[in-house]
Amino acid sequence: MTLTIATELREPNREFARLASEEQIERTLKALEANGMAAIVMDDGDEARKKVHELLPPQAEILTSTSRTLDAIGLTEEIDQSQDYQPVRPRLMQLNYQTQADEMRKIGASPDYVVGSVHAVTEQGQVLVASASGSQLGLYASGSGTVIWVVGAQKIVPDLEEGFRRINQYSYPLEDARAQAAYGMGSAINKILIVNGEFRPGRITIVLVKESLGY
Repeated sequence: MTLTIATELREPNREFARLASEEQIERTLKALEANGMAAIVMDDGDEARKKVHELLPPQAEILTSTSRTLDAIGLTEEIDQSQDYQPVRPRLMQLNYQTQADEMRKIGASPDYVVGSVHAVTEQGQVLVASASGSQLGLYASGSGTVIWVVGAQKIVPDLEEGFRRINQYSYPLEDARAQAAYGMGSAINKILIVNGEFRPGRITIVLVKESLGY
C-alpha cells in the first residue's frame, strides 16, 4: 500500500463524499466488532449526539478533539459548556501555550474520555486518523481511558489503500482550506494512526451515522 502526501492545495475528490450502502455499513459494523471495537449505527446527527451523551457518565472527565463532525452536530459546544461533565478543553484554553505548553500537554494526555472523529473506516474494520500535530493520536491509541468516535458513513472505504487515498485526496484539501481560513497557515499529513484492533474490549466505540458529517 502507498500514500502520496499532498504538497499543494487542490480540489477535493468528491467520490469520497458519497455515503456507503447499507451492505457496506453492515460489513463494516461486523468487522469493527470482530476487531474489538463497539459499533453503533444512528440514522442522523441528532440521534448520534444523543447517543454520545448516553455513553458519557455524569461528571466524566472529557476531552473533545477538534472535529468538524462534532461541531456539525453540536457536540463540541454541548460537552465543553456542560455542567454535567468535567470538560478538559476549557481548562486548556485558559492556559498560555507560549509559557505553559508542558502543562497543557500533560493535562491533555490522558483524559478519562476522548470524543472525536476519524478520516476513514475500512470494510475490514480498520480505522485511520490523520493529523498535522499528532496531538490526538496518542489519546486514541492508548492515552485515553475510553474513546468515542462519531463517524459519517461517507468515510467508509473498501480497504486501507482507499483509506489513504481518501485522506490525501479529500480530507486533506478540505482541512488545509479550513486551517488557512482559521489560522492563516495550512495543514499537513504529518502523522497517521491506523487502528487494526483494540486490545481492551469496550474501550473504543464508533457511532456510525447514515449521514455525511465532517470530512
